[in-house]
Amino acid sequence: MLPIKDIIPRRETPFVNYALIFINVIVFLYEVSLPPDLLNRFFYIFGLVPARYTHPEWAYFAGLHVDNYWPFFTNMFLHGSWFHLISNMWTLYIFGDNVEDRLGHFRYLIFYLLSGIAASITHFVFNADSVVPAVGASGAIAGVMGAYFVMFPFSRIITLVPLFFIPLFFEIPAVVFLGFWFFSQVISGTFTLVANQNATGIAWWAHIGGFVFGIIFHRFFKRKSDYREYYPDEILYRYFR
Repeated sequence: MLPIKDIIPRRETPFVNYALIFINVIVFLYEVSLPPDLLNRFFYIFGLVPARYTHPEWAYFAGLHVDNYWPFFTNMFLHGSWFHLISNMWTLYIFGDNVEDRLGHFRYLIFYLLSGIAASITHFVFNADSVVPAVGASGAIAGVMGAYFVMFPFSRIITLVPLFFIPLFFEIPAVVFLGFWFFSQVISGTFTLVANQNATGIAWWAHIGGFVFGIIFHRFFKRKSDYREYYPDEILYRYFR
């Protein structure tokens, strides 16, 4: 299922969301300018490599500093391919503007960054011996999706479901769309634990950690304005009936 758009109108211009997308694109353009050997080294330095902290002998041999914890933060601005970047930024574009509306610009920025760090920590806990750099904004975006899941459960997501070569479009309630997405992450993450491998190279547990963080902690970042004050009655009726 590919989300196309949601139906909740935004109240303010999501400056922070646009800035985050812009920064991720600029960083990726820098990545593709690097030759393969330097790019690989770039990922190992700024991506999250759990074994860097759990196996200091290996880290020393690989030329990585054990006491450098910046990768828990910097990895969320790196991407491994054009598809990785575009899919993440598109998801952030769809869900981020309404969450930024509800939280406010500065609170949204802090919430996004903390979601990414929570996702990094979760990935580290469940993949402590991994020597593969984890990169991508998906953990932070999962936090945004978790907040959206709670704040806009009755919103509808216009979703593309390809049937062979026939594109089909459906309006799916956000609680169903995001609930199904989270369930699929849990199933995939559990499989990697049972199989004792990250079979697809996807940081499933980073997604899970970010989503759970968003569900639990978004309330501490919300504006104090009442829900009905923020969204007029006619909007509530139209989109939350």
